[in-house]
Amino acid sequence: MLTFNRETQGRRDRIAVDIDNLVVAGWTGRDAAAIKHHIEELFAIGVPRPLSVPLFYRIAASQITQGAKLQVLGPDTSGEVEPVLVSLADGLWVGLGSDHTDRKAETLGVALSKQLCGKVLCDRLWRYDDVAPHWDRLMLRSWGIFDGKRLLYQEGAAAAIREPADLLRRYLGHEGALPAATVMFCGTFAAKGGVRPASRFEMELEDPVLGRKLACGYDIEALPVIA
Repeated sequence: MLTFNRETQGRRDRIAVDIDNLVVAGWTGRDAAAIKHHIEELFAIGVPRPLSVPLFYRIAASQITQGAKLQVLGPDTSGEVEPVLVSLADGLWVGLGSDHTDRKAETLGVALSKQLCGKVLCDRLWRYDDVAPHWDRLMLRSWGIFDGKRLLYQEGAAAAIREPADLLRRYLGHEGALPAATVMFCGTFAAKGGVRPASRFEMELEDPVLGRKLACGYDIEALPVIA
């Protein structure tokens, strides 16, 4: 059961829902050169190049968390800031999340690596229709705590990622709505300074047109790996 504080046209409510399906979209950039850069960034740490893009990974819905701390196995994981589509009974909403991924396991298989880590989802949502007209102007940022220092880790406009309608059409195979009780992570940007683990991950989604932000963060606890 997830709980969201929702906002649309100045009205707010709070809702608790069960999520049945989790989809993580990968390699979703609009710029072919940027996609290649991110692919090569991951290939440099041993992640195989995808055969085609974009790809849609089905992940257990139980992996979604809204907690302030994420426990992971070992020191080789990292977060990724992403816009998130949340389909509810009354329509489509937009949120903010981190596709936290095990980078060591990613060298063996991307789907496996994504299944191994929780996906952090902030507890606030905006109605999609309220931001759709200016979607490309939305800004995403993330920061990591590295050796006690807070550094900007990612930054970019939603214009760099495929539009939601495009992602949904490619995922569904036809025009249509995302099934209710489904969450879709929409993709991310390359990391400044390369992909690397942090002790804390913070993120925000800024709407400069309506003057508001979604923001949250979480601590990462690396559990020991026992052979």
